[in-house]
Formats: sequence, C-alpha cells, structure tokens
Amino acid sequence: MTAPVFLLAPPRSYTSLVNAMLGQHPQAFGLPELCLFNVQRLVELWRGSEGPVSENGAVARHGLMRALAEIYCGEQTTSTINMARAWAGAREDWTTGRVFQEIVAKIDPLVAVEKSPSYTMSPIRMHWLRDAFPDARFVHLIRHPIAQCKSLMAINEGAFAIKVEAIEFREDHCVLEPQIAWYDLNLNILEFLESVPPEQQIRMRGEDIMGNPQKHLAELAAWAGLRTDAEAIDEMMHPERSPFACFGPINALFGNDPNFLAGPTFRPHTPKVPPLTAPAPWRDDGKGLYPETIEMARWFGYA
Repeated sequence: MTAPVFLLAPPRSYTSLVNAMLGQHPQAFGLPELCLFNVQRLVELWRGSEGPVSENGAVARHGLMRALAEIYCGEQTTSTINMARAWAGAREDWTTGRVFQEIVAKIDPLVAVEKSPSYTMSPIRMHWLRDAFPDARFVHLIRHPIAQCKSLMAINEGAFAIKVEAIEFREDHCVLEPQIAWYDLNLNILEFLESVPPEQQIRMRGEDIMGNPQKHLAELAAWAGLRTDAEAIDEMMHPERSPFACFGPINALFGNDPNFLAGPTFRPHTPKVPPLTAPAPWRDDGKGLYPETIEMARWFGYA
C-alpha cells in the first residue's frame, strides 16, 4: 500500500489549492477534507457529542461521503452519497485509521493526498494519523501571518478563531485575535514533526508556490517520489480538473473551502507579503503582531 501525503497547515494557508494541485499529478489522488482523524472511531463522526465534530455538524462528513462516492461508484450524486453512507454504516465501529487505510488501499498505486486543517488543532490527531501510516509524508504549508489572519477573519466573521479560543483578553473586554491560532496551530505542527524522520517531511511557503508553481510543484513531486516531467507538472497546474473541485450534490455539498469550490482555477500570481511589523488590519487599536508571532514567522523565512 502506497504511503499517503498529508498537508499540515492552519486554515486559509493555500491548503485547498495546493492539495488539489498535488492531487492532480498522474500518480496521485487528491482527496477532499476527510476529517477522519478528528475522532478515533468512525461512528463518532455521526454522534457529534464533543469537540469540533459537534461544532461542524454534518459538514465535517461531506468530504468523506464525496470521496467514497467517487472512489467506489465513479460519480457523486445523491444516490451514490447514500451508498457512501451505507458503506460507512457497515464500518461504524472501525477506527478511523482503519477506514483511511481501506480508502488508500482502494486507490493504490495512486498516492493519496489529503488535508484537513482540523487535524492541526491537536497534536493527538496528528499522532493518530501517523499511527495509521508510519511511512506517510507530511507537507508543512506556511502562509504569512498577516495575510492568513486577515483571510481567516473574513470567513464567517472569524468563526474558526472562536472555535480554537483565539481570544485576547483586554482590561474590560475581549476580542478575537487570529494570530493566536496561527501561532498555536503552527506550533502544534512543529512539535508533531519532531517525531517524524526528516526525509518524511518538507516545509514550503504558500507564497513561493503561488509565485513559481512549476518550480515548487516539481520539488514537491520529487520529494514525494513522483514524476517530474513536463506532462506531470502541467497536470498539477489544473486543480479545477479534480472531481472534488466543485460543489457536490445537495446531500454532500462541501468537503472543502467554499471559496475554493466556487473558483478552483489556478491563476499564477505573486502574493503581496507585508512586513511583519505592519499594523494588523483586523485590530482596532493599530497594533501589530505579537513578538512571539514575529519570531516564528522570521524562523519560517518571512521578514
């Protein structure tokens, strides 16, 4: 069974685009967000009794349902989504690691590529992931903290920041502060990767991939043991060709960032990278990044 590749990053870090691009490689299979390792047993995705499962509700299952429908039926329709539910029901007592292993075995020899930003909310989830796939490869994807936080706050009024308790307590009130999430989730990833052999991990800045995709996608492919010829690189330049790069049927509509689903075509560009000392645009007091955020960002290569 071919070891999968997992992208680890906070949300709004180019994960949807990079996952779809790498997943379009002729030797790979880009999955939607499965969210499997949010829990230990498959049935818990339906129980929704605690943590992010209850907060996400049925949406957390959309990616898994779409993946099963596509892999086992070759299409995503209301009928095949219902089949996927039956497939899951027959395996509800399985560990999520075992479920993921069956999916990976089904698409073998293609390399499974997946990203679920919710995995980074807890080091335990990432360790469950590695327990299931000791040979898995991990891409730590970085985005500039100001750009990532600004984007995060534009989605559902910063709902994700609430979910991970990214809150700054002031003298007489409290406010959402997304850089807390940027720092904490990247720290979770760094601590997890300390347990992963160096040859099984790579770190890339999303801005570098956006600015020179052919070069950096080739580097990712080579690191993952995939072809790096012109045909393979060209396929990766078309994430919109993924069967998951669109909204799904009404009973499994999402499975990825809605913004990506609405416009998955890649447009080469060089993202603007503000100085780390710039004011944070989401703050109302004119202040910028915390010292610890700046220190981590500089360690990642930002200035």
